[in-house]
Amino acid sequence: MGTMDTEIKLQNTKTRKKEVFEPIDASNVRMYVCGPTVYDRAHLGNARPVVVFDVLYRLLREVYGAHHVTYARNFTDVDDKINARAAESGRQIGDITAETTQWFLDDMGELGALEPNHMPRATQYIPQMVAMIEDLIAKGHAYAAEGHVLFAVDSWKELYGKLSGRSVDDMIAGARVEVAPYKKNPMDFVLWKPSSDELPGWDSPWGRGRPGWHIECSVMSYELLGETFDIHGGGNDLMFPHHENEIAQSCCANGDDSFAKYWLHNEMLQVEGKKMSKSLGNFFTVRDLLDKGYPGEVIRLVFLQTHYRKPMDWTDKKAKEAEATLRKWRALTAGIEPASSAAAAVLAALADDLNTAGVIAELHKLAAAGDAAGLLASANLLGLLTAEMGAWAAGPSADFSGYEETLFKARQKAMETKNFSEVDRLKAVFVEAGLEVRMSKAGVELVPGAGFDPDKLEGL
Repeated sequence: MGTMDTEIKLQNTKTRKKEVFEPIDASNVRMYVCGPTVYDRAHLGNARPVVVFDVLYRLLREVYGAHHVTYARNFTDVDDKINARAAESGRQIGDITAETTQWFLDDMGELGALEPNHMPRATQYIPQMVAMIEDLIAKGHAYAAEGHVLFAVDSWKELYGKLSGRSVDDMIAGARVEVAPYKKNPMDFVLWKPSSDELPGWDSPWGRGRPGWHIECSVMSYELLGETFDIHGGGNDLMFPHHENEIAQSCCANGDDSFAKYWLHNEMLQVEGKKMSKSLGNFFTVRDLLDKGYPGEVIRLVFLQTHYRKPMDWTDKKAKEAEATLRKWRALTAGIEPASSAAAAVLAALADDLNTAGVIAELHKLAAAGDAAGLLASANLLGLLTAEMGAWAAGPSADFSGYEETLFKARQKAMETKNFSEVDRLKAVFVEAGLEVRMSKAGVELVPGAGFDPDKLEGL
């Protein structure tokens, strides 16, 4: 398996250019993506990098073979937000992180995301973090002060800021940096901080404490993927300071400026044209949408209609259109065996910096041409029209024969009595439920539309 002759191009944040992807080792392609901090349900914005990098993972598996791709995505399970949640709820930290980690996996699974090969939790790697911090101190890139250990950006000044394209001086001028008397430079960031008795803490040469946020990804990527690996991904909100600090730590620990070869960042998400915020009332978790009856496959298709480097706008209209499209495609491909591979034009669009919008245009062409087998294989490459994702479209609502018969009989009766009020009542109920009513001499057909809601048929 594998179509190694496919040339993948990716927009590399590090070089600001679209580059041909050349893996360090084609038999061991490695990708690391920053995962969630687990203190609550994942909101819709958290799902975007998951879907984006799931598509990249699927493409890499297609091109290099599934056994030659390793994907690691972490869980941050030591963090001040988690500590605060525990303090306010009176629950154990371990219970909160275990529950929210499972929620995340369940919710992302509903969006058709494959589970990464490795899903390390930060708390499993504390000794390795302590070791990397000791190494950075020994090499002159970090210093201990008042129970804290800080990274010294001056020791890496030439390269610090390269990823986000800012100089240290610019950053200090415009930064919201934490001012602390023990910092030698205001941009220095925390590698280790002291923990009071009620907070999670681990023994270290600097006393009982816990790691800073950035060190965990440097350590886990090193442990799982090695000193250098192919792709590092995440939302563009992580570019600074998180990814910038990871690069500084890892390159200084490794003694060179290798670390990740290609950096990919997805843009943010909006809802109905506005930034998602609790104050605007447009803040949704993925679970909120699933519970409201938006199928995971529909959410996934809406996400993929926008290129990952453009801001994405979630709208109800897009969801209804995506649902109608998927119903049509599922009807067309029902009972069909997929072609042996995705259409060449689909693979080419996907390999061009994950042009998912271009792929979807190709899927519409395949559907219009009636190429059901090609459509199915091509959609499967994107994680769409899979058997696992289909329950929503094949539910009990798929059989309308009983309702069709009721309407047919009512119409026959109306022809005799010339009283069409019952026919009109039934039609109104079906239309309100999102069914298109098609009546002809031959009989009655009910066809579900985009907003079909089977609950509205109860009590007929």
